[in-house]
Amino acid sequence: MLTVTSVNVNGLRAATKKGFVEWLAGTSADVLCLQEVRAEPEQLPEHVRTPDGWHVTHAPAAAKGRAGVSLYTRREPDRVRVGFGSAEFDTAGRYVEADLPGVTVASLYLPSGEVGTERQDEKVRFMGEFLAYLKELRERSAAEGREVVVCGDWNIAHQKADLKNWRGNTKSSGFLPEEREWLSRVFDPAEGGYVDVVRALHPDVEGPYSWWSYRGRAFDNDTGWRIDLQAATPGLAAGAVKGFVERAATHAERWSDHAPVTVVYDR
Repeated sequence: MLTVTSVNVNGLRAATKKGFVEWLAGTSADVLCLQEVRAEPEQLPEHVRTPDGWHVTHAPAAAKGRAGVSLYTRREPDRVRVGFGSAEFDTAGRYVEADLPGVTVASLYLPSGEVGTERQDEKVRFMGEFLAYLKELRERSAAEGREVVVCGDWNIAHQKADLKNWRGNTKSSGFLPEEREWLSRVFDPAEGGYVDVVRALHPDVEGPYSWWSYRGRAFDNDTGWRIDLQAATPGLAAGAVKGFVERAATHAERWSDHAPVTVVYDR
């Protein structure tokens, strides 16, 4: 069995003070993918930077206080790669992957975007480069007899069932037709070739949401978005036996505006 958890921590130093450490001590995950770490490794407490029992790779952004992804694995990886060969994005703290026996696991933080701004243009550029890499990764891994799972904050709700207020967000970044079409290409067996694992396990439900705005009563009303995804190659996805969101019991117990998304794979 392989248990993989992914979560956008919304600043790891802040999350550490709100309950992340306690959550980490209790998790049964074999692999933990973090996004939006927003810290240099030396800025993190030692018990968070390199906790006992974990092998950790931090990939901070060159721009201080922004983005940043990390991978925590119980087993020492055979290989680690930061970035995906992009001149623009490899130092942006957006992607890190590790090879474990028979599987490559990656942590992704796709740009959030904002309609009508350079941030959206950046997101579009990232999406174009990253889809090409996803195909390359899948093909290379298949040739090596490996499966792949890319976990993270994809910052796109794919279908109407993936956000509560879809009618009010049809012109918002994260639910634009062109973004949703791009994600469809990722999950097209003839193109990207990946499977949205949690959706495959829960095909006929709204959500389960993984992000709720801190504004208003979004969390209490479950007015959320499902944007934290585990995208796996079909062989690995077929072995997924359980996928769930580790939603906090109350608003006060949250240590991020996102919740961990966990999948258990029978390999």
